[in-house]
Amino acid sequence: MRAAEWNHHRACWLAWPRREPWLDDLAAVGADFDQLCESFAAVCTAIGQSERLHLLVHDDDVRHQAKAALAHLDVEYVPIQYGDIWLRDTAPVFTHRDGQFTSVVAGFNGWGGEYLFEHDDRVALAIADYAYIYDRFPEAATIHKLDMVFEGGALDVDGNGNAITTRQCLQNRNRNPDLSEADIEALLRDAFGITYLHWLDEGLANDHTDGHVDTLARFVAPEVVMIMEPAADDPNRDALMAIKDSLSGFEQVVVPSPGAITRLDGELLPASYLNFYISNGAVVVPTYGSRYDDAAVAAIAAAFTDRNTIALDARIILAGGGAFHCITQEQP
Repeated sequence: MRAAEWNHHRACWLAWPRREPWLDDLAAVGADFDQLCESFAAVCTAIGQSERLHLLVHDDDVRHQAKAALAHLDVEYVPIQYGDIWLRDTAPVFTHRDGQFTSVVAGFNGWGGEYLFEHDDRVALAIADYAYIYDRFPEAATIHKLDMVFEGGALDVDGNGNAITTRQCLQNRNRNPDLSEADIEALLRDAFGITYLHWLDEGLANDHTDGHVDTLARFVAPEVVMIMEPAADDPNRDALMAIKDSLSGFEQVVVPSPGAITRLDGELLPASYLNFYISNGAVVVPTYGSRYDDAAVAAIAAAFTDRNTIALDARIILAGGGAFHCITQEQP
C-alpha cells in the first residue's frame, strides 16, 4: 500500500536544476538561474533538517554546483541523467506490495506531450535500478510496472486505502485514451493498494499537468482532506467550489486560495498552497507574495502540530509550473 506522506521517510529524492529547461520560464517572472538555484537550495535545506536527501546530478558541473550550495546537508549525490526537476512525476512512486518495498514505474509522456525533455521518460527506472544496486532500500524490493501513463502528482492517498485523483488528468485523451475509468481504477488499486478512489473533475487554470490533485486537495490525516477556499474574485473560484462540494463526504480542513498569481505578462500561474511537502520534521509550505499567505500558512500549521511549518517563497519555482511537492518524491 502507498503510505501517507506524513509517515516516516527514509529519504527524499530531488534533482538539482539544469539551466536549459528554465531560461524562458525564468525570464517570464523576471528571475535568473542563480535565483532559481537559491530557491531550490532553500527547499533542500528545509527538508534536509530532518531527512536524508538523494539528489540527482545530471553531470559533473551540476554536481559541483549542488555540492557548493548544499555542503551543510546530508546529501547523497546520484549520477542519473534527467531533463527537469519535477521528480514527483518522473521518479518512481515508492510503496509496499505483497510485503515487499516496491518502486512503481509508470509510462511518462511529458504531461500529455506538453514538455518532454530528454531522459525524463527513463528517470523512474534509472532511480529504481540505482537504489537496488546500491542497497538504498531497507528490505527485499521489486519493481511494479504500471501499464498506463501516470504521474505521481495525479494521486493523493491517506494510507488507509483512500485516494483522490482527477478526470482531467488521468482520463485525458493525451494520456490514456484507450482506458476507461474502470480500467484506470483497477490499475491504481493494484499498484497502490487503493480501496476507494474519489474522482474530481477539473483542476487549476493554466496548469500544464492537466489538473494534478496535489494542487487541489491533500489528505492531512486518514479521511481528512485539506482544500482551498476561493475569494469572490479568484480566477479558480468555480473549480475550487466544485472540489469542495465533491469532497463533502470527507472531513474538510479549509485554507484560503492565493488568488491570481501571474507572470510579468499577466498570464495566470497555477499557484496553490496545497503543494506543500511533509517531511519527517516539517511541512514546507509554498508562498506567493499574496495577501492570503499568512492565513494559509497558519491553517496548514494548525493541521500539523507535530511538525514545524516552514514557509518559503515559491514564485521562482512556480515559473516552471509547480511548487515544492512537485519537485520531491519521498521514500518511505
